[in-house]
Amino acid sequence: MPFRGPSDLHLHSDRSDGTESPTGVMEAARAEGIRTAALTDHDTTAGWDEAAEAARARGMSFLPGMELSTRREWRSIHILAYLFDPDDPALRREIERIRRSRRDRIEEMVTRIGRDYTLSLADVLTEGTDDATVGRPHIADALVRAGIVADRSAAFADILSPRGPYYVSLYAPDPLVAVQLVADAGGVAIMAHPASRAGQLATRDLDEMVSAGLAGFELGHRENSGAHLRMLRAYCATGDLIVTGSSDYHGAGKPNRPGEHTTDDEMVARILEAGVGTAPTLG
Repeated sequence: MPFRGPSDLHLHSDRSDGTESPTGVMEAARAEGIRTAALTDHDTTAGWDEAAEAARARGMSFLPGMELSTRREWRSIHILAYLFDPDDPALRREIERIRRSRRDRIEEMVTRIGRDYTLSLADVLTEGTDDATVGRPHIADALVRAGIVADRSAAFADILSPRGPYYVSLYAPDPLVAVQLVADAGGVAIMAHPASRAGQLATRDLDEMVSAGLAGFELGHRENSGAHLRMLRAYCATGDLIVTGSSDYHGAGKPNRPGEHTTDDEMVARILEAGVGTAPTLG
């Protein structure tokens, strides 16, 4: 094998809604025994170079990745993309559209929250790096820092809830579009936490996406459960699809720890074989 497990293929840094630098994320993963890691920040590749160098310095293999925000009807579907060409024009345009929508959304939500609480856009932007993909977690962290809520979970349960008056919807492409863009950019598309409450799709939708290039599903994840997970295990076995397991680590932003779910070596090898848009760093 040109790489070594255990492998965790879903990790976030402060280039999106994690709380640690890409280097810090690789350090945390290595401390938990991870030998192959992927950085999958939301809608950005800004942390790739730093993460690759940090992994190389620690004798780890690194897979460049990203988590794309998509939506079908009311469902929020996240697509993990690996080894795609970050300079592919069509994919770059879509990523930039998503990032603009995120920034506009944050500005409007902060304006609404600011009518009832002491919170400014500057407060929120200081919670991320200059090139970070800004999202609701940054508002949550600003609310915590201001003493308005106790932690991120409390912020999402109340002020940032989709059912509340401050919520603003986010533009996101249909997952079928995202899968096609990733595949056309030479990447490998995997549906993230597909048996979570917000991400369950009917079999006919899954068939459509697999036909478009969806390579597999992240079945090892703490948010997956129940009958839908059992159905997906059978679906993947029947279709000989890639099955991954990952932590969805966010540093202090979530309780998830690197390595709490991992991906089998065989499945990592299949991703490496299928992804032709950019090269991994093999440790």
